[in-house]
Amino acid sequence: KFEYSKNSISLEKYDDVKREMKKRKKKKKRTRHFSQTYVSIYMSNLLFVIVGKNDNPLYKFQNFSTNLNENNEEGEFILFSALDLIDEVYWKNTSMYHKNIDKHEDYWVSAFISAGNIKFMLLHDFRNEDGIKNFFTEVYELYMKVSFIC
Repeated sequence: KFEYSKNSISLEKYDDVKREMKKRKKKKKRTRHFSQTYVSIYMSNLLFVIVGKNDNPLYKFQNFSTNLNENNEEGEFILFSALDLIDEVYWKNTSMYHKNIDKHEDYWVSAFISAGNIKFMLLHDFRNEDGIKNFFTEVYELYMKVSFIC
């Protein structure tokens, strides 16, 4: 940390430096908040799937400890049955992130649709809309980086 006194620099610079230090503190707090959000996401029951243009699965990650069966066929069925709902919602509202599209018992389906019609779908048992949106945004950015490399 750097400490400035009013005697060593002009008052205008002192105020600028003070504002800059406050911004840095806010950014640090924000990153801590996001990491706590991601910890709650990864410790919850969830099924994450990336679905291609023709509704073919491209990637699957599952983290279920309770309720759904071991093969997780029920979770996959819930997600793929929500594909039609996602298409309907997407034609009505063209935003990329769609929260809580479908609900099955204690699980919700959220989706993120890219410009190329790639669907990122999440079956989850928790309600943390900001965390889920940030998760989708980061996954989309990583997907775009990987797709440009290949």
